[in-house]
Amino acid sequence: MRICGIKLTHDGAIALVEDGKLVFCVEQEKRDNNPRYQAIDDLDAIVIALAEHGFRAHDIDQFVIDGWDGVVESQFRVLSGSIPVSLKGAPYAERRADDLLASLDGSGLLVGGQSFPYKSYPHVSGHVASAYCTSPFAQSGQPAFCLVWDGGIVPRLYHVERHHARHVDCLFPVIGHIYAAAGHHFGPYKKPGGARWDLGVAGKLMAYIALGSVDEEIVEVFRGLYQARFAGDTECAQAYRENIHSADASLAAVGEFFEASALRLEAKPPEDVLASFHVFLERLLVHEMGIALQRHSIAGPKNLCIAGGCGLNIKWNSALRASGLFDAIWVPPFPNDSGSAIGAACCALAAEKGFVPLEWSVYSGPALKGCQVPPGWTASTCSIAELASILASSEPVIFLAGRAELGPRALGGRSILAAATLPTMKDHLNDIKFREHFRPVAPICLEDRAPTIFSPGSPDPYMLFDHQTRAEWREQIPAVVHLDGSARLQTISRTSEHPVAQLLVEYEKLTGIPLLCNTSANYHGRGFFPDAASACAWGRVERVWCDGLLLTRTGLSPSVDETIFATSPFEDC
Repeated sequence: MRICGIKLTHDGAIALVEDGKLVFCVEQEKRDNNPRYQAIDDLDAIVIALAEHGFRAHDIDQFVIDGWDGVVESQFRVLSGSIPVSLKGAPYAERRADDLLASLDGSGLLVGGQSFPYKSYPHVSGHVASAYCTSPFAQSGQPAFCLVWDGGIVPRLYHVERHHARHVDCLFPVIGHIYAAAGHHFGPYKKPGGARWDLGVAGKLMAYIALGSVDEEIVEVFRGLYQARFAGDTECAQAYRENIHSADASLAAVGEFFEASALRLEAKPPEDVLASFHVFLERLLVHEMGIALQRHSIAGPKNLCIAGGCGLNIKWNSALRASGLFDAIWVPPFPNDSGSAIGAACCALAAEKGFVPLEWSVYSGPALKGCQVPPGWTASTCSIAELASILASSEPVIFLAGRAELGPRALGGRSILAAATLPTMKDHLNDIKFREHFRPVAPICLEDRAPTIFSPGSPDPYMLFDHQTRAEWREQIPAVVHLDGSARLQTISRTSEHPVAQLLVEYEKLTGIPLLCNTSANYHGRGFFPDAASACAWGRVERVWCDGLLLTRTGLSPSVDETIFATSPFEDC
């Protein structure tokens, strides 16, 4: 059975699952240097994605659309070529706690000139399904809790078994957008007068807070205002909770919360304010999770899947893992909406067979569009061993290999790689990427060597947990050590067939160091480069390695003026 999952809105994507195996997932931001968070506004994108993998629309047994904003149903207005199309979808969250797979059955999905019926499942249900079905718990047939915390909703806890999933609890009445909103009220991303919302701020704040220290007086201010405005028995808090399903009302309340806090924290350094707010939320999350588990005693192993945009917060993930509340924790590489097309397909799969494991690979994104050599560049064959020698000479290289990785983080398929041994390399890479000086550069490391370099250094193939760099290694790999000694580690097995693993093995032979700097290869504010031509046109790195071919800039080709691509003052990928 072939199921095509579709995410039409923010972080638009198309996924195909055939007989329980993920064939591909194409995120729109990874096509043609599209902007981050690109939606699907033309259903012809489905035709193109299917055709690239040898399928036509009539080869699909079931189309599934991810639900979106709405309490009862959602509405979509798109094109199919030049023809306007209106579609209905499921709501954002399930309407009954014990029926996550209640679908809206629709018709009129116009794909390639033919109209198809479709199903739509709630957006939150897709998060639950994508997280659980890709997890090791599904593989072993174990049940798991699932935490879903998106920008526009409060943290919701679910419990998933093979043949049943249900909503267990709402942990506390704070929407996920509050984290980014903190950055709009304090620090370098402060936006006076409610300026345009920047979806990239949340990730930047995780880096910025390393400049600050936790101040318990500040934490207490946030705790008191949280009770008064969100969680307590005050008239203000009760009114907030009654209107929490209204996005406008929730965001307005969050803004008033920070305006009140700013009046009481004027004398405090913004980096301390944001570091303290982060810790306030982290403690609240762990504390309320513990209370929920006590309140809902469910027999069986205590496993946890994490999904929703807040699942990209590596520090919260690590705090939950360190809490001792769970036996094991799983976060997929696409906990945010980049995994929603996969989630929609998994919902349909679950409706037929239960929450069964999905066979999948993180490298299931778009294939490279060839390795054409543009004017001003020369090309030569280059083995992995030869590339390792270039990197050992401290020259950064854009590394493009095979199909793109899923999710928002570069994992060696669309990366800029460099030696981590020079203290100046982090600043150099940040300058290349137009990033602030305090932004970290991630290490990609051979999995078996990671525990000797990082603590805990446990397997982390998708950069979703926090690790500390061991003291004896900090001077050896300064480019990947953050201001607080931490590292956003990615691990990969030395037996992996992916070229980036083979590169690390060869680099280790030359240098004794089993890791490299890794940051995403993309235009400012855009998805990953879809081809070598884009990387060459960017022109900010002199060498591009593309599936065995090394392209070297001769100096005759000017770099692109990135102001035509910029969507914010700083690069957010």
